[in-house]
Amino acid sequence: MSGVRRFEDLVAWQKARELNREIYTATTTKAFSRDFSLINQVRSAAASIMSNIAEGFERGGAAEFHQYLVVAKASCGEVRSQLYLALDVGYLDEKDFRYLHGMAENVGKIIGALRVAVQRRRDAKR
Repeated sequence: MSGVRRFEDLVAWQKARELNREIYTATTTKAFSRDFSLINQVRSAAASIMSNIAEGFERGGAAEFHQYLVVAKASCGEVRSQLYLALDVGYLDEKDFRYLHGMAENVGKIIGALRVAVQRRRDAKR
């Protein structure tokens, strides 16, 4: 994480931002338009990813940042689960599902790697 001064510099946050943009776009389609509950749930979970990365980073400590990354990664899982529901009820076609699911999976992997790096830094200070 050398050279990272702001959460906006983190690739994990940048990719989570891209995922949010795509989730918001997908949930504005006619197929989604009447399912306000699922729209709110998937958008909230996606927003939670980037918000937790930012909040954890801004807290300044490795232990806190690590915990917020755990929550952010869990939110990636929530997004992926909700995408399955959207596929199953016909709000997403297979192509859009694969694209969004892949993005969420990739964000989760990036957060996971960042979490491991932060954990090593945290453990080295003990």
